[in-house]
Amino acid sequence: MVMKEAVRLFDSIDGEEVLVDLCDEGDLFGVRAIFGTSAYLLSAQVVEESLLLAIIPVETIKELVQSEPSVAAFFTGAIARSVQHIEHSLSEALDLRRSGAEPGIGSLLANEALVVDQVRDVITCAPGIPIREAAKIMSDNNIGSIIVAGENRHPLGIITDTDLRKKVVAVAGQINERPVSDIMTSPVYTITAGKTVADMMMLMVRTKLRHFCITADGSVNAPVIGIISEHDIVTAEGINPAVIMKTIMQSESVEQLSQEREKAEKLLKMYIAQEVAIHFISNIFTELNDALIVKAIEFSVAGMKKEGMEMPDIEFCWLSLGSEGRKEQLLRTDQDNAILFRDPQDEASRQAAQQAFLELGKRVSAILVACGFEPCPAKIMASNPEWCQPLSGWMNYFRKWIGTPEPKALMNSTIFFDFRPVYGSTALAFEMKREINAEIARGRGFLQFFAKNALQNPPPLGFFRNFLVEKSREHAHEFDIKARALMPLSDAARVLACEFGVTEFLGTVERFRRIGQLLPSFQELSEEAAQAYEFLMRLRTERGLAENSSGRYIDPEHLNKMQRQELRNLFTTIGQVQSMLNLRYQLDYIRD
Repeated sequence: MVMKEAVRLFDSIDGEEVLVDLCDEGDLFGVRAIFGTSAYLLSAQVVEESLLLAIIPVETIKELVQSEPSVAAFFTGAIARSVQHIEHSLSEALDLRRSGAEPGIGSLLANEALVVDQVRDVITCAPGIPIREAAKIMSDNNIGSIIVAGENRHPLGIITDTDLRKKVVAVAGQINERPVSDIMTSPVYTITAGKTVADMMMLMVRTKLRHFCITADGSVNAPVIGIISEHDIVTAEGINPAVIMKTIMQSESVEQLSQEREKAEKLLKMYIAQEVAIHFISNIFTELNDALIVKAIEFSVAGMKKEGMEMPDIEFCWLSLGSEGRKEQLLRTDQDNAILFRDPQDEASRQAAQQAFLELGKRVSAILVACGFEPCPAKIMASNPEWCQPLSGWMNYFRKWIGTPEPKALMNSTIFFDFRPVYGSTALAFEMKREINAEIARGRGFLQFFAKNALQNPPPLGFFRNFLVEKSREHAHEFDIKARALMPLSDAARVLACEFGVTEFLGTVERFRRIGQLLPSFQELSEEAAQAYEFLMRLRTERGLAENSSGRYIDPEHLNKMQRQELRNLFTTIGQVQSMLNLRYQLDYIRD
């Protein structure tokens, strides 16, 4: 480990030593020799006077990797593979909930993952103060309970509103001046922090209690650090996906929809803080966003009918595009959507149908704006006549984009090839997907240009380990995580999915894992790419929530050492994925 200054790493290429990396303070080198089966291939040279820490035996490191998940994540990415297993289990359970096999599973899963947010600024009182004074403290602070604490804030008991009613108000005689120790419930039930909703609900059932004191070690012999009441548990229970989903589906106004989406934002913050698997989070929020869209469409259709505007009696489908189409829209960024409908019998019917669907698109878009989703700056929305088309119109677009892959066509392809049906005729969307795949199969030339376009953003490292940051005034010295890291991976996954004719509506991670199954030689790299993409999604979401932004631009100075190391590793993965595309589609032979 480099403790001070830096170490240069050299490789021997054609008999010459070539500088390939620079390890700065906090970096490790020589790790390959520990976990690999061959000798280390690089030579190292210190920069001026450097301080290195080299006292950890190899066997100790291997034991730590096996016993400590954080160490394993740093060295080998093992923690990412374990998370993948957890995600798989959670996804299976989510699928059960969708199918209606076990109606309580979704709520149970949410409760298992959701930690109750404890009250940390706990109000306490001494055991000898008068009951009247304790009641005044509770009233002044608008709290329903107070912990009676002794020396060093060790909990002795608890007084609640119920105690005051039953033991003071309902009792004959004046006892207000008696000490609180006379009426407190003792001993108080103590627990450690970090309990989930499921934990607390079971505890309430078992103990018949409604208040729980949190201490450092969970015993009465430690200082009070928090308190959880029934109200806290109920509040947390209300901010879980099953409850939010049910409320969205039963909403009767746009205002209620907006309120539920705000709750979902709080849920996202909690899930990110608790490091819940990102794939599970994206599944949950895809379901919530889809439910919101469906309700917005139902509101809009009902409003149109109330105003005497009838919906056309033909098949149609609401399509989500871009990140929402890939099931990756965690933050409330701008909306990308479209409408696909079955071709009417004549031109007059087509125009009438399009006008009705355009009105639907405008109304739905307005509801989504009210729920925090901004309009698309490029107007890629169902309210735009260009993107509200019958099947024949859409296929004309796709045939043109595939047959003449000029820059604008390739740009459109990166958005519209990620369509996913959310409402209406899913069969119609599958029909269009199959026709698109058939068009691609008829001419491989499109895939070459599509792959070439996917290489427009190279791995985001400049000279050695310096981040490529933006130079514009607004985002000067910030790193564009979308363009420099997420897009190179999502573009590559999209190209490969098109080549293999994948008909399902998959996200980037799912695409990489599917391609890994179809292309065994790519399996290991595809898994690395999938894990890299999940890390990037989490990082962008964290920054977006912290800064109340899209999370697209990140100041490298705000990243910790672990995040910088993880980014460095995944940039290598991006480079390998792009190299594979370059070789697979022989892109060096295509002229710009």
